[in-house]
Amino acid sequence: MPNPGFPTPGRPTRRTLLTAAGAVGLGAALAACGSGSGTKGADSGGADGRAWSFTDDRGRAVTAKNTPRRIVAFTGTAAALHDFGLGDRIVGVFGETRRADGKADPAAGDLDIDKVTIVGNAWGEFGIEKYAALRPDLLVTHMYDPDALWYVPDESKDKILALAPSVAVTTARVPLPEPIKRYAALAESLGADLGAKRVTEAKARFETAAETLRQAAKAAGGLKVMAASGSADLFYVTNPALSTDLMYFRDLGVDFVVPDALDPQGYFESLSWENAGKYEADLILLDNRSTALQPADLAAKPAWSALPAVKAGQVAPWDAVPRFSWLGAAPLLESLAKAVQGAKKLG
Repeated sequence: MPNPGFPTPGRPTRRTLLTAAGAVGLGAALAACGSGSGTKGADSGGADGRAWSFTDDRGRAVTAKNTPRRIVAFTGTAAALHDFGLGDRIVGVFGETRRADGKADPAAGDLDIDKVTIVGNAWGEFGIEKYAALRPDLLVTHMYDPDALWYVPDESKDKILALAPSVAVTTARVPLPEPIKRYAALAESLGADLGAKRVTEAKARFETAAETLRQAAKAAGGLKVMAASGSADLFYVTNPALSTDLMYFRDLGVDFVVPDALDPQGYFESLSWENAGKYEADLILLDNRSTALQPADLAAKPAWSALPAVKAGQVAPWDAVPRFSWLGAAPLLESLAKAVQGAKKLG
């Protein structure tokens, strides 16, 4: 199976979502919610009575009779919408949200996960009955490839999308500021105030951090950086031409390793651990999500320990699926700038 930490459409899910027994309950839930934007309760739908529309990155004009107030989203998307001021609209999330120790996954950002319903906590998990019970007005998620809704299982997508309108935002093949702007536009259409102090200060912080990284990359003089992820059997080297954050980092002057034997979707090259040293790098950005092995886990692998950047202690964490808000992305720029400033060329 491909690395579960990277966008790879068409992957098999880890478990079957519906059983024969569960299908009966699901049918009742679907009937209760109808085929449109969900049953409207006292706290559901736009109390303002205004029609709402937003053209998403599938090119679809998504509409509703009232401004959506009950939003279910991929966890990182929900965190971004929270950053733009819509935290009270998020009623459910899907994707890695709660860690095994009960704490919030970093992807959740400032979202209070105790106040939302988790309809799925891993790739392939999406509780349709839980989702239906939330009476959603809108589903929002990333889109890495055309019409592939991130963390919405293909085998149950039609049932899920029948319950509420959906919005997809492109998060690959465009530099980082673009999906941030698109999520900001979506949030504003839903009633967020982009002129709020929290939002404007975050945007200023993002812009300052971008300039700091630009200057750090310039001063580094060709420092070679590799973005990677580790699994038990494979070492993945990421293509900076598709990942939205790496594209932007490269625009700011960071010199990335570009793998030459990419997977069919073009996101990364899969290397056996015996070949993990194929590319020379002065600094490694290592996928820091729970779906990937971390430095303590990798220490037992001789091939990892033999990498020059690892020997030199020049390994920094990498959020492979960024939080697409200015508040979420600014720390990523700051962290990378610090790592570049503290690294030295090894070759």
